[in-house]
Amino acid sequence: MPYLAASPDVSAEPPRFEPLPLPPAAASRGVAASELARRSPLTHLRHVALAVPDLGRACAFYEGIWGLYRVASDSGIVFLGAVGSPEPYVMRLRQAAEKRVDLVALGARGRHAVDDLATSLVVAGITIAREPGDLGTPGGGYGMRFFDIDGRLVEVSADVWAKPFRALEVTESIPGRLSHVVFNSTDVPKTMAFYERFLGFRLSDWLGDRMAFMRCSADHHSLAFAQRDRVSLNHVSFEMRGIDEYLRGTGRLVRHGHEPLWGPGRHSAGDNTFSYFADPLGNVVEYTTELAKITDEDAWVPRIWPVTPDYYDQWGTGGGLEDLYALDAIAVTDGGLWTPAPV
Repeated sequence: MPYLAASPDVSAEPPRFEPLPLPPAAASRGVAASELARRSPLTHLRHVALAVPDLGRACAFYEGIWGLYRVASDSGIVFLGAVGSPEPYVMRLRQAAEKRVDLVALGARGRHAVDDLATSLVVAGITIAREPGDLGTPGGGYGMRFFDIDGRLVEVSADVWAKPFRALEVTESIPGRLSHVVFNSTDVPKTMAFYERFLGFRLSDWLGDRMAFMRCSADHHSLAFAQRDRVSLNHVSFEMRGIDEYLRGTGRLVRHGHEPLWGPGRHSAGDNTFSYFADPLGNVVEYTTELAKITDEDAWVPRIWPVTPDYYDQWGTGGGLEDLYALDAIAVTDGGLWTPAPV
């Protein structure tokens, strides 16, 4: 039948898209974010060091499939770099009897920042694992190590030499850099307070009351802490060039027989994409991209994002979290707590 002739209402506007409402703001931490940033001795996240019971399998995964490359090695230890990162290495793997986190490393503003941090930690009774001094790992530099309130080993360093790096090319689906590391803690507010007080980290957002996202640079989070009944590694995340490269990388893992534990999807807190995988030793690693940047410390409003599917996966494509939860549920307390790394 013919269409009815009618005059369109040229004054009517098309309906607007209604996004999900912003969740409530988090309670104030008591100190302005800009003040914490001013006090902070830190510049950025450097690398994470893992001990693994099968170094060969770990290297085959991270070099052969994940997209990192070997920059140095010695007996029982391998240093892996990312093509787009000036950091001498972003991941260190060490052969050991059991899986553990050896340390997480952070960049400092200079030697004076390392020394001042060491002094403040000693005054507060925090255990120092290595006094400030020259480092013997690739890139050298000047640094020190201490145990955080949960027993994790933290390295803070300055004057580290940059390695050659380059911009990733279009469709190049390998990590450009280390994005962030998430740890499980038994008392997240207490752990947060430690990182705020001594390292100048700022709260970016909460995921319910389960996870606190914290920053030491313009990245939405360099570290995050998830509430669990044990202290352990949650996951390590690597930044891809863009969404196309992130999806290509996700597909490469699938083609090699590594189905995502969760993803591909897009978070609300941080607004970044996610695809989580298990490495051959049971560590969770993530491909991500487009993590939010915070350029105005005090203008940013930390929020409490709901733990509901429409918020923790904006795209609705990630599927269930059963596999991710199952792997996390069998994780044991980190064997590296309160134990100096041998390298």
